[in-house]
Amino acid sequence: MRYLSSVWRYVPASVVAGGLLAAVAAAGQTAGAGATTPRRTAWGHPDLQGIYNFNTNTPLERPREMGTRRLLTAEEMVAREEGARRFLTDVPPRDGDPGTYNRFWNDQPKVDRRTSMIVDPPDGALPPLTPAAQKFQTALKEARQDVDDDSPTPGGWVTEIGPHGLSVRCIVGFNAGPPMTGRSYNANVQVLQTPEYVMLLNEMIHNVRIIPLDGRPHLPSAIRQWTGDSRGRWEGQTLVVETTNFAGTVSDFTNDRPAGPNMRLIERFTRTDSNTLLYQFTVEDPSWYTRSWTAEIDMIRTEQPLYEYACHEGNQSVPNILAGARAIENAGAKTPTRKTAVK
Repeated sequence: MRYLSSVWRYVPASVVAGGLLAAVAAAGQTAGAGATTPRRTAWGHPDLQGIYNFNTNTPLERPREMGTRRLLTAEEMVAREEGARRFLTDVPPRDGDPGTYNRFWNDQPKVDRRTSMIVDPPDGALPPLTPAAQKFQTALKEARQDVDDDSPTPGGWVTEIGPHGLSVRCIVGFNAGPPMTGRSYNANVQVLQTPEYVMLLNEMIHNVRIIPLDGRPHLPSAIRQWTGDSRGRWEGQTLVVETTNFAGTVSDFTNDRPAGPNMRLIERFTRTDSNTLLYQFTVEDPSWYTRSWTAEIDMIRTEQPLYEYACHEGNQSVPNILAGARAIENAGAKTPTRKTAVK
């Protein structure tokens, strides 16, 4: 269990003991795909435990031309499967590039018939942004104009989180959640249960959430965390996790952006068969979106283990970026323009 060594010492003893008990209890239960009787833990909760892969090539937003159609045709499925195969194929580097972002470590994305992850609004698109959010996006675009993202200059990025954002500093990252929208690699999560807690351990950036189920209130509003403050409850066969108290900046799919003080995330986990969890999440942030929106994805059980994820350790990105910038300067080339950072 090497992959748990970096986080296990932070997990309460009750979670460890309960998790081991749950593993023993689950070992004596069997259920085939599509079983009508859900598996349960020794204390009677729906048993969601296991390691799940949620990598997918289903887009977050639905292509406009598909309107409100939620499922692909047979022909469109063939095209998506071909796209999944191409995703794993290395391509030649562009002129002047030393190489490409190798594909060998990417997971095979799961292909399903959904036209988009977003199921509400009905058009499968993100709701319009608020005026404040539009102003921020416009300022960000202007700040990034003519700025080289690989440059050591801080222009073009959100000032609250430094020059290169949350993921570069390995604070959060895609697939780390919450919410979880799988792509590329490390799109795995382990679910571990006890009577009092549920633990969600993401392989990406070894992010772990220990979620109490006892109805306690959220942390005071002044206490903010990168992945928020989560509380869980059961609604029938579904685990519902409500997360608030996000830090001042959140990773919002493709960009970091300010988190509104009232941002709320509601996640739902439902076992649909012995190997699948239906994962649904609703984002509510009136400071950023003009309405709430909901997405869903299937998480598929895997027998593969989680692996330790290292990010800053041994990372040569900063020395290489600086060396490249000095080489450009020595060659007399024009260096990237430093822009005023977004406020």
